[in-house]
Amino acid sequence: MRKQRAEHYDGYGAAGIRLSVAQPPALAKQRAEQAGPLIRAVHEFDKAHLLMLAEEALIPRDAAALMLGTLLEIEQSGMEAARAEAGGGVHSAEHLLIRRHGYEVGGWLALGRSSVDLGALATRLIQRDALLAIMQATTALRAASLTLAGEHLDSVMPGYASGSHAQPITLGHQLAAWAAVFERDFERAMQAYRRINLSPAGAAVMTGSDFPLNRHRTAELLGFDGPVRNTLDAVMSRDTVLDSFCVLTILNCDVARLASDVLLFSTAEHALVTVPDEFCTTSSIMSQSRNPAVLQLMGGVSAASLGGLTTAVMVEKAATGANLVERNQALEALARLQAETLRDLRVMRELLPRLQWDTTRMAMLAGRHWAQATDVAGALVREKGLPWRTAHQIVGILVRYCDERGLAPSEVTADLVDEAAVEYFDEPVHLSRDALQAALDPSRSVEARAACDGGPAASDVRRQIEELGATLERDVALHRDAQGRVEAATAGLREGIADLLDTASSKAEPHA
Repeated sequence: MRKQRAEHYDGYGAAGIRLSVAQPPALAKQRAEQAGPLIRAVHEFDKAHLLMLAEEALIPRDAAALMLGTLLEIEQSGMEAARAEAGGGVHSAEHLLIRRHGYEVGGWLALGRSSVDLGALATRLIQRDALLAIMQATTALRAASLTLAGEHLDSVMPGYASGSHAQPITLGHQLAAWAAVFERDFERAMQAYRRINLSPAGAAVMTGSDFPLNRHRTAELLGFDGPVRNTLDAVMSRDTVLDSFCVLTILNCDVARLASDVLLFSTAEHALVTVPDEFCTTSSIMSQSRNPAVLQLMGGVSAASLGGLTTAVMVEKAATGANLVERNQALEALARLQAETLRDLRVMRELLPRLQWDTTRMAMLAGRHWAQATDVAGALVREKGLPWRTAHQIVGILVRYCDERGLAPSEVTADLVDEAAVEYFDEPVHLSRDALQAALDPSRSVEARAACDGGPAASDVRRQIEELGATLERDVALHRDAQGRVEAATAGLREGIADLLDTASSKAEPHA
């Protein structure tokens, strides 16, 4: 007889059924290890699937009650350890339940379900929960950016382009820009969440089941917004994994860029900010070394994001159904990336308020390297009526003179402007001293842009902060609603199981 003794059940793939020999132990161990990150999600699916089967009268209610009672029991004693000991990877519950209760009970668990929809659902559930956590961390980082921006409305500093001083801005303006960046990251995450939060349960291997499974009920019990409509699409399409990778790749690129800004500003050459000691490391040989290593690690995660996305794209371009096993490589990369992204968002949220900005040096540097050149050209346009390009070229010559003669912008005179104008078109321009001095003032440069919607003037940055704060409140509410629906589903699953067990306990147990 080929039927395994229930107490020694070792899975549907045992030797002597479809295959003549068993898998090598190393391969079986590898598949079990690959299932490890999915087990918590698989466990929830097992419970929801059993409850749905019992409610639809597709399996004996007493058998469902025994199985659900056992699954709750191992949660108390250590679910993951119990399932790992049972073996079978994503089918470990079936191993455990058949061994404990026999085929007449445990043999019902897999009705209408396959390894494929089991894995597809667990993958979506893990993605969903990770995105919820990442969205929450992103809103927290946005809040920190906006708070700090409000504290630095008047902290003038140089804006940089191509590594050089470009135009004067404020630290508040820069931080408001970062809040806007992370607002888009949240939006992308929420869009992906809505596509991911659909249930493949009941799709089986591609055609669904000839048993009348209630796919909507299983989706409801697990907190999904509904089932994936097409059963083939539900289990054979994993573009939602690409969704997660794309969201996280862009998000980690943004986090790495913010980290790079802070790293650059913390160098001895810039000395605009000091990173607190607890975010730094030192060197085993260079006694003076003080490295903001936490920020450097964030750049590595950004690189890993792109590597994981590339892996996932290469896997998913295979013919439909040809890549079921290969997908494990992408999922392992995604699990690491989700954890590292969440870690870095939380670290950055903790770091931002604790950075020590040297606002005096920032203001000094803002006027030292011709960030205000555009304003001098503007003064020529406004006071002397010169065409913009003419004014631009004269100031270009003026800056070159200063470089050649070792003059700082603060040492420029109206005579030197005239000398540049004569070289350009043989006539002096006679820019007034007051207009020149006003144009050379970085603080005035910032406030002169008060009429520019979105510019660095304190009044406008204040409005930007208010607007960004309003969208932050909206997004916090969106996240709270999504998280609440998942938590309500978890409570509903727990209550449904409790009701079934209460009903079963009032009757004599028919199975030993």
